Amino acid sequence: LLAAKANTCVETDNWTVSQEAVSNGDIDILTSIISFRDLWRQKNRSLQVPELLNKLKNSPDFYTEMKWEFSSWIPLMSKVCPSDTYKVYKSGSFVRIDTTLLGFDQTNWQRGNRSYLFKGVDDEAHFYEIDHDAKEYSMEVMRDIDVELFAKGIQPAKDSIQMRLQAPIISNSIDVEKISFERNKSGWFAWRNEKNENVNGYDCRVYNASNVEFITRTRTEHLGENQNRLKNSRTPLQHFLGMAEEDFDHSGTSTPNPDGALIEAGSVAGSSTASSSQDPVTIEEYFSDADLNGRDVGKKKKIQTKVQRFKANLWLSDEFPIKLQEQILPILDLMSTLASPHISKLKDFITMQLPSGFPIKIEIPLFHVLNALITFGNVFGTDTPVEYVTNVKESDERLTCVIDEV
Repeated sequence: LLAAKANTCVETDNWTVSQEAVSNGDIDILTSIISFRDLWRQKNRSLQVPELLNKLKNSPDFYTEMKWEFSSWIPLMSKVCPSDTYKVYKSGSFVRIDTTLLGFDQTNWQRGNRSYLFKGVDDEAHFYEIDHDAKEYSMEVMRDIDVELFAKGIQPAKDSIQMRLQAPIISNSIDVEKISFERNKSGWFAWRNEKNENVNGYDCRVYNASNVEFITRTRTEHLGENQNRLKNSRTPLQHFLGMAEEDFDHSGTSTPNPDGALIEAGSVAGSSTASSSQDPVTIEEYFSDADLNGRDVGKKKKIQTKVQRFKANLWLSDEFPIKLQEQILPILDLMSTLASPHISKLKDFITMQLPSGFPIKIEIPLFHVLNALITFGNVFGTDTPVEYVTNVKESDERLTCVIDEV
């Protein structure tokens, strides 16, 4: 399949090809798949980014700021949660994003003063990453990858392969199909009064998104029977947050967790552990005409599933001068190519069937104990002046902006 240039970025049931290779435990197969997966990722990004920039080219230019505020229901955790403001400039097919919050590595927040520049040039795109602290930059030309490269792939580091084989396989997802939206109510007679609030000068309707489920699935069949590996793999931060290994079975009966508390199946937080009871399919059976009866290929899966249910909130305005589909979603797609997990979750959330209006303010869950509050503001630099950005009031009273070429 690899020799035939099969796409190694596909997923089935939220498990990727590379994750299935880890579960198999074969170092040679895993190395081959990772090398071609990285090549496919580079190819997909090289095709996606120029298309996104071309889509932005004919949309109105804009400047806006996305303020991120992180919070937790754990008091001590809230004190160390960071905040950041993404400054987003869009001029023609040029996009610049400034940020100081680079990511989260499971133990701490990664900080740095970075700028990311995307420049559309004909049928290719130039991507710049500027490190203002180190006064360094890197540049990548994104164009379609030559077919010849698929003969060898991009070889991964040996240490990274070993680390994958020695750690649990984790898949995170948000179940968007169950989410429903309804207007928030306020006042003594809540059933009569639909809640409205002013956010950054815009009148907003407030909505509640219920049945938001954050699902974490962990597979350990490649680690053997020594389940201590799974427990020891938890980071110091996870221990601090008290992420206990709570268990309940699929029948809905309650079972005590390690601390003696009862966790009801289907409650706000809980977990289940399941192993496949059927023997895996052999190679001979797979290529025969036999009825496999839903049996899987490879080792028996051993999966622990944790589900946490949240409520999200949205503040929607019909007056916001920037369009979600035309201007913001392509920017989020660009930011997702930077492998930013919290941006990807924001994009997944707002690409659902939202009520009408621009989501000026969004509160969504990111991790088990962490919420993010995202607010769009300082549009066109109207609240606080921004260098190289000039806001203009058109003859029809519309507000637009001009971004200088530097």
